[in-house]
Order: sequence, then C-alpha cells, then structure tokens
Amino acid sequence: IHKKYLLAGADIVETNTFNATRISMADFGAEHLVRDINKAAARLAREACDQVLAQHPQRQMFVAGSLGPTNRTASLGPDVSHPERRNVTFDELKLAYHEQALALVEGGVDLLLPETTFDTLNLKAAIVAIEEVFAEVGYRVPVILSVTITDLSGRTLSGQTLDAFWWSVRHARPLAVGINCALGAKEMRPYLAELSRLA
Repeated sequence: IHKKYLLAGADIVETNTFNATRISMADFGAEHLVRDINKAAARLAREACDQVLAQHPQRQMFVAGSLGPTNRTASLGPDVSHPERRNVTFDELKLAYHEQALALVEGGVDLLLPETTFDTLNLKAAIVAIEEVFAEVGYRVPVILSVTITDLSGRTLSGQTLDAFWWSVRHARPLAVGINCALGAKEMRPYLAELSRLA
C-alpha cells in the first residue's frame, strides 16, 4: 500500500500506527506489543520508500510516524455525574506517547505526526514526550501537529477554538499544523483558512 501511494506521487507516507499506544492497545491485551508494532511499521514504510527511491532516485520521500490519539481524554471525565473524575492522567498519556515516539524514531521515521487530536491536553502530553525522546536519542526530527474540529462550531471536543489550540501548541515549533478529516472537505475549508491565518 505504501508503494502504491509513493508510485502515485505521494512524497510522505504514514506508518499506520494510529492508536498504537499502550493506552489504546490495552483494550486488546496487547500493550506488550506496542514497541514491536511501531518499530515494524516504521521499518516497513522506510523499506517502501527505499524501494521506490531505487527506481526514482531524483525524488524525495519521507516517512511520517503517526502517534496517538489514544481512546482517552485528559480534559473531560467519562461520567457527567462526576465531572472531576478522569480515566487517564497527563503522565500516563506522556508515557504512552514516549514509548510510541521512541519506537517510531528508532524504526527510522523522518518526522513525527501526533494526529487527530480531539483534546489539546492530550497533544501537550505528546509534545512533552516527543521532546523527551529527542533529548534521549540526541537528535530531532520535524513534527507536524493535527487537530480535530468535531462539529461546525469550529471547536475541539474539549471546547477549544482554533485560536486557543494554536496558542496552546505553538511552543512546539511544528513544521506544519493541520486539521484532520472529522468533517467533510467543504465544512473544513473555512477552519483551514483560519488556521492558516493564525499559524
């Protein structure tokens, strides 16, 4: 599949590791496989790029390591009767993102892409984890951030506007920031324009 995208003209392929975190994999009793899954996914995407580059050496191709978003939210509780309760902590999210990001980097990704962020606090945990991984390995790769606008109000699930979202994450100095496909293209266009103006 990676090769088909590359041969069709894509310059970046993702690792298909959406939700391959310890938190999400716990639903399947597969937490112990997180490192292997992420490293293998990065390696497979890298191999596809290398194979196509051998045929088309004039091109440039990159592997984006997909992180998150997990199936938990740090800003909202699971029980409306007890709004103070949470089913995940910032530190638990950070540890899960750290494990995933480190495996992706070790697997050979060219950039990291925390994606489909429905809660900015989750993304902030990912950003902290990514910075820790960069310090651990001794080098950086570019980071692209992706946010989810959940409805036509133009807000994230946790209620942030695009403006608030951008000011919450701009310290990460992302290579790019975007919006994922929660809405259709027509509905997303004004929010993309607004994010472009902000960023």
